[in-house]
Amino acid sequence: MSDGLVSVALVSPGIRVRHSKICPSRSGRACRCRTTYQASVWSAREGKRLFKTFPTVAEAKAWRSEAQVSLRKGTMRAGSSETLGAAAEAWLEGVKSGAIRNRSGHAYKPSAIRGYETALVARVLPVLGSLRLSEVRRVDVQDFADRLCADGLDPSTVRNTLMPLRAIFRRAVARGEVAVNPTSGLELPAMEGTRDRISSPAEVADLLAALPERDRALWAAAMYAGLRRGELLALRWEDVDLPAGVIHVERSWDAKEGVVAPKSRAGWRTVPIPAVLRDYLVEHKLRLGRHVGLVFGTGYAQPFTPSSVRKRANAAWSRASLEPIGLHECRHTFASLMIAAGINAKALSTYLGHSSVTITLDRYGHLMPGNEGEAAARLDAYLTEAVAGAPTGV
Repeated sequence: MSDGLVSVALVSPGIRVRHSKICPSRSGRACRCRTTYQASVWSAREGKRLFKTFPTVAEAKAWRSEAQVSLRKGTMRAGSSETLGAAAEAWLEGVKSGAIRNRSGHAYKPSAIRGYETALVARVLPVLGSLRLSEVRRVDVQDFADRLCADGLDPSTVRNTLMPLRAIFRRAVARGEVAVNPTSGLELPAMEGTRDRISSPAEVADLLAALPERDRALWAAAMYAGLRRGELLALRWEDVDLPAGVIHVERSWDAKEGVVAPKSRAGWRTVPIPAVLRDYLVEHKLRLGRHVGLVFGTGYAQPFTPSSVRKRANAAWSRASLEPIGLHECRHTFASLMIAAGINAKALSTYLGHSSVTITLDRYGHLMPGNEGEAAARLDAYLTEAVAGAPTGV
């Protein structure tokens, strides 16, 4: 028979071309449908053949080749009839119980879990949830991402929406439930970088002076110790060692869960207290009249309300004609002050609680000394000193 005259025909070993049920080729006429290509491999371990359909021969061949390798390695098994929706539900249950960890081996944070669940329920599952897990193709995910962009979503929102989907398929690949991760190799919108709001030393002093007395120590801890908002919410006097001049960061705060562990293992850290911050903390402690419990709470165990603190601060800065700053932006200010003071990247990474110095360099490298002119000047100074101190040849 000539090509296109039958509904299913072998076009390559293990790959068949498939025509639609209403294609004219079924009655001996020329094909007018959009053909697809079904690839298959034999799983001797389970005694069954695995199938998957693709829009092109190239994709079918690529999957078949990868599947054969995975079957030989024992990293793939016959796909179940489980839908993406069911897989997502099981994944969320495992994440919430702590049975499923992130790539670093840590339990997912409550705030991250809520964000993932919202993305899945609101955006991902209504579109892709009914598909079988083993049948989701890269083109399906790419079309979904393109649709999110067309709907006007911010690039960061598009990427965040896909994060739980990536985690689900990363686990599915590791468990041999799928051979190819359809979330890899996607074309996603570029995220436009924004310059962080950073205050100069003089501006920091003006911002703190303009605040109500009860709020100054809180903002000073953000600017001079670089603590995250959740860490400020959960900070206790028991964690502040004024005689030793250090803050022990051991807790954070989640809006729904209350006290939680720091963001990562690196989040457990000791941060130095500079003299300027110590003065604010001592005054604050004397004003409160207590030596235990939350440092910045409205009570012994009741944390402050971020929105109220921000509202009071903005009002005070508006009256003083100062540009407002957020608690997280204060963390960037802390980093810039430490860099300007000559603190090295590794030490700064530790004080910030970053899991890797690479994160610190990527985020704050543009603030660190080392532009072309300075680099050349430093090299010249080194060479001059080295040559001057070298012994004279005989």
